[in-house]
Amino acid sequence: MLFAPKEKGQGMVEYALIIVLVAVVVIAVLLLLGPYVGNVFSKIISYL
Repeated sequence: MLFAPKEKGQGMVEYALIIVLVAVVVIAVLLLLGPYVGNVFSKIISYL
């Protein structure tokens, strides 16, 4: 029971690290696929 207060803070840090990791992955995917998605939308607009 001596470590109970530390576990709560530790859990928050773990959640923050997971959120940061997900954000980095999303940014990386957007940077890689951004031009492709832009070209797809450009083709769709040109057909209209």
